[in-house]
Amino acid sequence: MENASLNLQRITLNPNVCAGKPTIRNMRFTVAQMLELLASGMSGEEILVDYPFVEQEDIQACLQYVVPTA
Repeated sequence: MENASLNLQRITLNPNVCAGKPTIRNMRFTVAQMLELLASGMSGEEILVDYPFVEQEDIQACLQYVVPTA
């Protein structure tokens, strides 16, 4: 459970970044964007290649953010 809470610290809410939408590590990459990539069929590995600033833990954090038991 501790690992899950550490991952969720990667999700930030900042009114000055993406209009306050949940983002990954205060970057201009939203949780919604990540979920759209996954829903379109991209694998985590493909996302990591296409978006080198994203880390595996970021993907996990996005999933845990929307489904807390993931």
